[in-house]
Amino acid sequence: MRRIGVTGHRDIPDELDAHVRAAIRTAIHAALRGHEGPLEALSSLAAGADQLFADIALDCGAELTVVIPSGDYEDGFADPDELARYQAFRKRATREVRMDYPRSTDEAYYAAGTYIADHCDRLLAVWDGRPARGLGGTGDIVRYARARGKPVTVIWRTGVERP
Repeated sequence: MRRIGVTGHRDIPDELDAHVRAAIRTAIHAALRGHEGPLEALSSLAAGADQLFADIALDCGAELTVVIPSGDYEDGFADPDELARYQAFRKRATREVRMDYPRSTDEAYYAAGTYIADHCDRLLAVWDGRPARGLGGTGDIVRYARARGKPVTVIWRTGVERP
């Protein structure tokens, strides 16, 4: 079974949202369709890139593995719609992996991100190329995966900057 993981930004600039989301969606779809055989998709299901990836992966017939950073992870969803999507994707998951952190901290997010990087054959990074805003951010996970020789595919639209 081929395993593809995701790391990515929660925020996509509002003014370019439709165009950026379309480009990201197309690139993720192409990456997931560009293989043979069964597929496992690994995601923490955070708002933004993680949930978009999970949606496309499930539509492509992949088995979803949810990597939950902490015991209180759901409490970090401020938007009720994002929490509802998280819960819906979680119910559709084939497998769930829980990191051993009671609280959502940067260390918990880093542990979840490195778990995904360690357990995938390829990492998709919905990333603007800038440094992480805190430990466990997209830039940190990309650097970690590359240091371990993992293939990383960066998906981003040139000229778009996050707020």
